[in-house]
Amino acid sequence: MDDQAYLRRTFDLALRANGRTWPTPLVGAVIVKDGRVIGEGFHRKQGEAHAEVDALDNCTESPEGSTIYVNLEPCCHLKKTTPPCAQRLVKEKIKKVVVSNLDPNPAVNGKGVELLRQSGIEVSHGLLREEGEKINEVFFLSQRRRRPFVHLKMASTLDGRTALPSGESQWITGTKAREHVHALRSRHQGIIVGAGTVRADDPKLTVRLPGYLGVQPHRIIFTKSGKLPKDASVFTDEHRAKTLIYTQGNFDFDFPSEQIVRIGQLGEALSDLFERKFVCLMLEGGSDLATSFIREALVDRVSLYLNPSFLGAGTSVLGDLGLATLDQRPRLKNIESTWLGDDLYLTGTL
Repeated sequence: MDDQAYLRRTFDLALRANGRTWPTPLVGAVIVKDGRVIGEGFHRKQGEAHAEVDALDNCTESPEGSTIYVNLEPCCHLKKTTPPCAQRLVKEKIKKVVVSNLDPNPAVNGKGVELLRQSGIEVSHGLLREEGEKINEVFFLSQRRRRPFVHLKMASTLDGRTALPSGESQWITGTKAREHVHALRSRHQGIIVGAGTVRADDPKLTVRLPGYLGVQPHRIIFTKSGKLPKDASVFTDEHRAKTLIYTQGNFDFDFPSEQIVRIGQLGEALSDLFERKFVCLMLEGGSDLATSFIREALVDRVSLYLNPSFLGAGTSVLGDLGLATLDQRPRLKNIESTWLGDDLYLTGTL
């Protein structure tokens, strides 16, 4: 195996923990000695051992003189709950470190590589950089923009409708598409909806996969008026402590004050969420809120579930984006697609 193959193995290991490490990144590590893999590891969960430490602890023989492959620069800062990885690599007398991406976190960002080189360890970085960044698109964007990554989920008919004029919307898509949505939810820290969605659909905004034992996402409600139904599921169910409300108006029923944030602009709300260590959020509805997020360039990925049917009238998936020319259209890049039963799933970066 060559350097690229070992690095791609770190990508596979890192993705095993997808959705469980936030707000920290997805990281995998492989330790090679004399052409043999002697240890592998990955960051399994926020607060647990980092990938390098996990791989070192799994070594079948002494790692002295070996090469470690890792998709993200080893950390070196001390202000965190886990020990720094770069210092551990020095202690274990690692000979060489091969890194795909430097860590965009200002507390690291080249400092880990510098510490290793000053300690006499050979370091190379940048190999498979684009592939490595794709794995950690959430972490990279949140660190660079100091706000959470926002993933917009939409479901519509071929003519871009999400509901009949009467408001009936359940269900536009089929069973496989809806199961896929729950799998997506499980990889996000929070689900954002607008007040209109709460009033019309009373959504639970939970992960309901068979046998799911993972962490339930927070429910994040945006409202201009503060007027919401107090008997809605997000305020009354067993997960109500994980409901956050961002409101421009006065909230009109009794709810824990620490879960209500009086704030005006979407950007300010996302900054507040970032301060609360949210880095990965899924925006589910409705069309007015989704339109506002797109108009303010606050959507980073879009996933669309497209059902091969027509409604002809009813609620549109998006409202007025304020475009003056066709060239101003927001466009998806890096598009991937697959069929989920009768529904076409499209996802891409915006």
